[in-house]
Amino acid sequence: MTQITFDEALQKLTDEEGSDLYYSTGAPPSAKLFGTLKPFSDETMKPGEIEEIANSVMTPEQRAQFQSSPEMNLAISRPGLGRYRVNIFRQRNQVSMVIRRLGTDLPNYRDLGLPPALMQMIMQKRGLVLFVGGTGSGKSTSLAALIDYRNENTQGHIITIEDPVEFTHQHKGCIVNQREVGQDTDSFEDALANTLRQAPDVILIGEIRHRETMEHALAFAETGHLCLSTLHANNANQAMDRIINFFPEERHPQLLQDLSLNMRGIVSQRLIPTIDGKRAAAIEVLVGTPRAADLIAKGAVTDLKELMEKSEEQGMQTFDQALYKLYKSGRISLDEALKNADSRNNLRLRITLDENPEARAQADADGNGNLTDEAVDASRNAEMDNSGLAGGTDRLNNEKDSEFSLIDLDDKS
Repeated sequence: MTQITFDEALQKLTDEEGSDLYYSTGAPPSAKLFGTLKPFSDETMKPGEIEEIANSVMTPEQRAQFQSSPEMNLAISRPGLGRYRVNIFRQRNQVSMVIRRLGTDLPNYRDLGLPPALMQMIMQKRGLVLFVGGTGSGKSTSLAALIDYRNENTQGHIITIEDPVEFTHQHKGCIVNQREVGQDTDSFEDALANTLRQAPDVILIGEIRHRETMEHALAFAETGHLCLSTLHANNANQAMDRIINFFPEERHPQLLQDLSLNMRGIVSQRLIPTIDGKRAAAIEVLVGTPRAADLIAKGAVTDLKELMEKSEEQGMQTFDQALYKLYKSGRISLDEALKNADSRNNLRLRITLDENPEARAQADADGNGNLTDEAVDASRNAEMDNSGLAGGTDRLNNEKDSEFSLIDLDDKS
């Protein structure tokens, strides 16, 4: 069997809606499809073959730069297929490549099942909104949908600074200028230093990696702009901790005050495998209410989760509440819900009580919403009863109505 060509691999990646394509010497070209690695060939890559592919996608200047500094990031386009982000690096004295498929069609917030609170955040006049989550959690996809929503429903100037540009926005109600690091500007820092001179209303910073970038984001929010960005953290609590740790301790009191005044929301995402083999986003939402601002100002970061749990009427929700909704809608299995829960026992108990009316009635018997001993016993019995949770899962899986989407939300950043 002959080796699959690079363009054939890109075609296959796109046709099968994969997120990433991997090239490593001694292994076949392989792609990640909905979180699962799949070989694209029976033939392994031989020494030198990947370097030939890498040289074919780099310009002469990039090839010279790669020789002196063996790390290279670039974006490529293929007519009829789309755009791809390419990372080229060395390992064990051989060249390796990872290619990520970037979005072509702008996602719609309805298709993504984004909570309504996010639409309110993107329409704010000023402030800071952060999307957090691991690599491949759907952050860039959700942000692109929100930018498009703002573009359609307001007038103004939107500037994005990305590495690379992932989704291409058209001028609708807004003028949208998208700057790509390495092509339109030398660095995030250079672009950010000149952004205010470009009279923006909304500024999207592709990722906050350093203290300097965080300082720019806060400064933009303080000067009357809406600033959006992403951060690698698992949830709102960790995001706050990471921001605080960017700065020396003597600056923490002022930093917390600035964050409390300017934070409009922290949105955390995880992609959960669905019953039909795709993935849906479980989304945690912290809204910058006066109570949230007060907790941030005091540095009471660990209290934010409890606030989210008790503030669903204000558009907030925790991951476990989002997982519960996905499970109830029949989109994900019980195993996936519990596997991804922050508090497995609490989520299991909530589902058990919901599926067992007798246990729910006993839980409410004391009038304070606390569990009686009988309720606990009933919930445990229901958990072991195959006609309980398992049967409930089968029933729920047949439900049709849900606010959650089944489309893939692979993060393109």
